[in-house]
Amino acid sequence: MDVIKYDDSQLEDIIKRSEEDVNNVLGTVSDILVDIKKNKDKAILGYTEKFDGVKLGDMKVSKEEIEEAYNNIDDDLIDALKSASANIEKFHKAEIPKEWDMEVIDGIKAGQIIRPLETVGCYIPGGRAAYPSTILMTVIPAKIAGVKKIVCCTPPGKDGKVMDAILVASDIAGADEIYKVGGAQAIGAMAYGSETVPKVDKIVGPGNIFVTAAKKLVYGNVDIEFPAGPSELLILADETDDAEFIAYDFLSQAEHDPNAACIFVTPNEELADEVAVEIDKKTKEAVRREIIESSIEKRGRIVLVKDLDEGIYLTNKYAPEHLIISTKDNDYTLSKINNAGSIFLGNYSPVACGDYGSGTNHVLPTGGGARMYSGLSTEDFLKKPTVQEVSKEGLNVLKETIIPIAEYEGFFAHADSVKVRFREDKN
Repeated sequence: MDVIKYDDSQLEDIIKRSEEDVNNVLGTVSDILVDIKKNKDKAILGYTEKFDGVKLGDMKVSKEEIEEAYNNIDDDLIDALKSASANIEKFHKAEIPKEWDMEVIDGIKAGQIIRPLETVGCYIPGGRAAYPSTILMTVIPAKIAGVKKIVCCTPPGKDGKVMDAILVASDIAGADEIYKVGGAQAIGAMAYGSETVPKVDKIVGPGNIFVTAAKKLVYGNVDIEFPAGPSELLILADETDDAEFIAYDFLSQAEHDPNAACIFVTPNEELADEVAVEIDKKTKEAVRREIIESSIEKRGRIVLVKDLDEGIYLTNKYAPEHLIISTKDNDYTLSKINNAGSIFLGNYSPVACGDYGSGTNHVLPTGGGARMYSGLSTEDFLKKPTVQEVSKEGLNVLKETIIPIAEYEGFFAHADSVKVRFREDKN
């Protein structure tokens, strides 16, 4: 890999993500969604046969299939999924907000209560690999929030079955129902409902460009967490980090997807050169070499900045999905970071920790979305209605605020709804 010296003229190119524009498929996806809304199961099954190459008898996964899945995978993997589940549960329980109230002024009490969503749909991608970890990351926070029904959709294999590890993970996480449906048709099924798949209130989980387009189009009919694209990583490090550590961290995200974006930013020229050599070396040895090479060619960068502050500036502009910070003073560096989905501090915090075991969520905003979104959390499955209780004395004070503003805006019934409560015949 080449090392590029940063200057402001390169900023636009560096922060640019995949050129795969979701707008290019909106028309195709819109047609699919319209068909599913009208024809329901018939359309879902038709698109499953067309895109996944399988003619399904029953979309819903049976209890027997889940029981069989436990017998088909190694105990070590089951134990690892249970361990990850415990950590994810512990972390996400800490995210539950508290109800509160306060006295705004004498006689006016206001606050916020917490209520879970009724039904949630979790999309679990398939295709290049099975992602049982994504089942844990989406279902467990919803379960902790108190969601009554959690539905999962994931593409079936050519044999019409869902991968065993996904079924086991769904059972461990506590999913209520799982369906053998993937792609845009899965999003349509959960957004509109069908004879088989229930309609949900919110859809979460990553997916390909068609899934992302579908989520954008159904937003408003249902809620979504945020649009998510190919994986991305920015590593901000100085000479205190290890070149081989950085190279493996770099490749760990590049192997996700040919469109993944990986950036290494450093003020240390010697480290930049060492990392470039290590990345080239490790790529040749990698199991997923073709994917990594494609990712690096498209959006892989090693960027040499003049100092750490310039690196921090670039990081905030990039707003990465994953950010590794490995500097002399990580606390100082962290204090200057405003935009990142999930942050990993120090030489022994690879992104793999957040992907699988530390308890934080790996469903994260991409494409610069970290400027305005956070990663998936328990709060994504909660509503926070406000509550207020006003006494007569409190309303008597507040009326001097309400009536002039309401009448100025032309909402005279608003003003009258206050005035009537102080009319002589009402007292």
